[in-house]
Amino acid sequence: MSELFGEIDPPQRLLMGPGPVNAHPRVLRAMAADMLGQFDPEFTTYMNETMALYRRVFMTENRWTFLIDGTARAAIEAALVSLVEPGATVLIVRSGRFGLLLSEIVERCGGQIAAVDADWGEVVPMERIAEAIAMAKPQVVACVHGDTSTTMAQPLEGLGELCRAHGAYSYVDATATLGGMAVPVDAWGADIVTAGLQKCMGGPPGSAPITISDRAAEFIFARRHVEKGLAQGEAAGARPRIASNYFDLAMVMDYWSEKRLNHHTEATSMLYGARECARIVLAEGLEPRFARHAAAGRAMTAGLRAMGLTVYGDDAHRMTNVTGVLIPDGVDGERVRTRMREDFEIEIGTAFGPLKGKVWRIGAMGYNARKHKVLITLGALEAVLRAEGFALPAGEAVAAAMESFAP
Repeated sequence: MSELFGEIDPPQRLLMGPGPVNAHPRVLRAMAADMLGQFDPEFTTYMNETMALYRRVFMTENRWTFLIDGTARAAIEAALVSLVEPGATVLIVRSGRFGLLLSEIVERCGGQIAAVDADWGEVVPMERIAEAIAMAKPQVVACVHGDTSTTMAQPLEGLGELCRAHGAYSYVDATATLGGMAVPVDAWGADIVTAGLQKCMGGPPGSAPITISDRAAEFIFARRHVEKGLAQGEAAGARPRIASNYFDLAMVMDYWSEKRLNHHTEATSMLYGARECARIVLAEGLEPRFARHAAAGRAMTAGLRAMGLTVYGDDAHRMTNVTGVLIPDGVDGERVRTRMREDFEIEIGTAFGPLKGKVWRIGAMGYNARKHKVLITLGALEAVLRAEGFALPAGEAVAAAMESFAP
């Protein structure tokens, strides 16, 4: 007889890595609501409400603001496969793992890569981006707002205006920053911005908010091709067909419009969760929420430095919600992470690529960007490091963090 295994009963672990983080209980409760048919008027009302809520979260007036079913990477792929035509030049701003990921996706879309790079732990000045745009003459400029692999936040003021002046479309991956740092889409002038729920939005992975300018929507609709089983005589777009069916934004937008094209079955429970994430964010207020994340990040940094640890990267451009810290010489970084998990039920992150084995990444975002969770994490890390034989001043980390939190 086949084993049925046990009922899922995960440990009550505090997720203080670079994401995912613990989901807000209200989000989990919303996701337990019953199913509705995807074209029920009650459900399409929830869809319209979700669009309206995320316009405010993205700080935009864009009509085309909705959800892609899948993790944050689903929205990244949908944006790029719908924007990048075969042979098109795409300028990618790269200074970490996730800028390199954009290159990987663009190559698979048949695009030609031009890149403007910075070392990991740095950002690319807008002047260098402007020079690269003038030289490469790209169709699309793609970048990451907050790259959790390096914990750096790329400045984006003026990017949209710069791209428009050269006839390019701009794409921004804001997976790790939406809901925790300002993502002012209209102020940036960005054409497409995508995100996820599992970081600052305080939800689970599985649904990806996206917002699209009218200018970019017009371009995407010029690539429209309604699948044959759904077509009713619509004229195909004049530009090359989008290479993916599932991630074809022209059809997905028709699904989220009054047309209600039967492109896919909406992930009902994830829409409930995404809707509740946005309600929680907006009820708190964007500016207070950004301030809460910034305070948690400052306190985490102060506590780590009080332990004698070296914080990674450029202070001027550090993300507020994820902090990188160099693993001290002689300390087994993975053993520390294991003891944090097994002894304290706290998860902190490892690193990728050139930083693998050299850096821990510690997050304080969404539901976890709170004073007591920062203090608990710092106290646990101090205890583990002392148990591993690393000499550090006792109690200073928590004291420094508390001082940082003090009004």
